[in-house]
Amino acid sequence: MHTILGVILVASIAFVGTMFDNVFAFAAQLVVTEPTRFRRVGWAHALAISTIIVLAGGVASLLAPLPLRWIGLLCVAPFGFALHFWRHRATTREQFRRGSVTTFALTIGRGSDNLAVWIPLIRANDFAHASLSIATLTLWEMAFLFSAMRLAVHPRIVDWGNEHAAAFMPYAYVILGVLILFECRTI
Repeated sequence: MHTILGVILVASIAFVGTMFDNVFAFAAQLVVTEPTRFRRVGWAHALAISTIIVLAGGVASLLAPLPLRWIGLLCVAPFGFALHFWRHRATTREQFRRGSVTTFALTIGRGSDNLAVWIPLIRANDFAHASLSIATLTLWEMAFLFSAMRLAVHPRIVDWGNEHAAAFMPYAYVILGVLILFECRTI
C-alpha cells in the first residue's frame, strides 16, 4: 500500500523526469511564436498532455488483470529511451513557429516516453491512488505551462536549457526505469 505523500512524490518524479527537456523545447517554441498566440499554443499543449494522461490511465486499467510484477517489465521502455538519448545527446532540435494544431500533434507524437513511464506507475496503484497520481500529473502540467511561458521571455536561458537538458535525460530515464521496477514490486 502506498502512502499519499509517496504517490504524489512518485508521480512528480515521473512528470519532471519525462518533461524536463520538453519545458525548454516548448519555451523555445514560444520564443519564436507571437506572444498573442501563447495562450492558444499553451491550450493545445495542455490538451495533448491531458489526452496522454487519459490514455495512460485507460491503458493502465486495461492491464489490471495482469500481475503487477509483470507490469514492471515495462521498464524496458525507459531504459531504451535512456540509450536513445545517450546516443543522440549531441543533436539539438531546431525550433520553428507552430500553430496550435501542430503543437497538439507534436506533443502527442512525442508523448511515447510519458506513456512508457506513466502507464506502469498508474497501474501500480489502486483506484484512489491512481486518481491522485493523475491529479498530480495534471497539476505538474499547469506548472509546466507556466514555467515555459515565463522562460520564453528569457531566450538565453532557453538556449542554455536546450543545450544541456539532453545530457540529463539518459540518467532521468534510468532512474525512472528503476522506479518502475520498485513501484511494480518487480525487484
